[in-house]
Amino acid sequence: MAIIQFRSADRQLALPAKTQLKSFLIALFKKEKVPLTNLTYIFCSDAFLLQMNKDFLQHDYYTDIITFELSEPNQPINAEIYISVDRVRDNAQEFNTSLKRELHRVIFHGALHLCGYKDKKKMDAALMRKMEEICLNRYFG
Repeated sequence: MAIIQFRSADRQLALPAKTQLKSFLIALFKKEKVPLTNLTYIFCSDAFLLQMNKDFLQHDYYTDIITFELSEPNQPINAEIYISVDRVRDNAQEFNTSLKRELHRVIFHGALHLCGYKDKKKMDAALMRKMEEICLNRYFG
């Protein structure tokens, strides 16, 4: 049985319909045929995520999400996904979308990474964006 949790590091976030979101994420992993045991989303500030980006990835820039897969090779997914609430808020304004929709886009983005989707190359990024939109449209109807 997969366990999905939502936690706060240093930023509180009202996340409605957690049960529905957990069910959707579990179904996404099943649809992608990726076994999942444990997935924890941790909501934090820009400063918190910037420090993690420096400490663990040697990147000195802000980001909206960092995904850590903690499982051994060929084992079901056990992962932590850190999301900067500050960055998600800024991105929602920049891209003229709601905070709710942008937050869910980032939540799905992290899950899609764990399902094997990449976003470093142009073609991969285009597929990632397409999959994010598919998830958003399915989730919000």
